Amino acid sequence: MNIADRTPADLLRSALASDAARPLVTYYDDATGERVELSAATLANWVAKTANLLQDELSALPGDRLALLLPAHWQTAVWLLATAATGVVAELEGDPAEADLVVTGPDALEAARACRGERVALSLRPLGARFAQPPAGFTDYAVAVPAQPDTFAAYDPPGPDHTALVTGGRELTGREVVERAHADAAERGLGPGDRLMSLAPFGTWEGVSAGLYAPLAVGASVVLCRNAERLDAAALAARRESERVTHFAA
Repeated sequence: MNIADRTPADLLRSALASDAARPLVTYYDDATGERVELSAATLANWVAKTANLLQDELSALPGDRLALLLPAHWQTAVWLLATAATGVVAELEGDPAEADLVVTGPDALEAARACRGERVALSLRPLGARFAQPPAGFTDYAVAVPAQPDTFAAYDPPGPDHTALVTGGRELTGREVVERAHADAAERGLGPGDRLMSLAPFGTWEGVSAGLYAPLAVGASVVLCRNAERLDAAALAARRESERVTHFAA
C-alpha cells in the first residue's frame, strides 16, 4: 500500500503517476451496444472538469451532501472521484430532499426534483451525449462540463479524515474508503495489472468497491457491464476472454 494514498483522490493521482496511458475503466452497456475505454489520464481529465463544475459553477462546498442517483457507469466513477477531490460527500442513492445537491440519470428525474439545491442530470447516452430535450430544472452535465478547465485545485482540499462517502447509512472518511478498498482487493486476490469484470450495481459499498475503488487502489483495472443480463453465458464468457478478465464480481 502506498503510504501517500490516504484519500480516493490520492488513488487516482497514483494511477496517473504509475502509467497514465493504461486502460483504467472499460464500460459496456448491453442495452445500447456502447463500449467506452478510459485511460487513467482520460478519467483524470473528466474528474478534473467535473470537480471544477462542482466547485466553481455549482458552488458546492466541502461537507455538502450530494445525492448520487446513478447506475454502475463510467460517469458515476467520475462523480465519485470528483466529489472526493472537492470534499463534497457522495451519498449513494441518497434522499434528494435531504441533500444539498443531486446528480441523477434519466430514470430518477422525478425523485431528484425533491432537492432544493442544484440539480444535475446525465442522459447516460453513448459517449456522454447530452439530452435530446433538456429536463427542466436541471443542469445538463454533457452541456456544462466540456468547457470546464482540464486541471483542478481545491480551494479547501479535503483531508483523509473528512467524510467522503455515505453508503447504506454508514459514513466513510477518505481514509476508510482507501483502507476498505485495499482490504477488498486483498480478499479478492486483486493486484497490479489484473482486470476485474463487475456486473454489480453501484448502490452499495460492495458495488462501488468492485467497480472502482478496489481495482484503483492496487493498480488493477475494471470492466463495468451494465444491462449484462441481456447476455447469454457464451457471450459473457467471450467478453471475459476478449477483455483479458482475471477476476469477476456479480
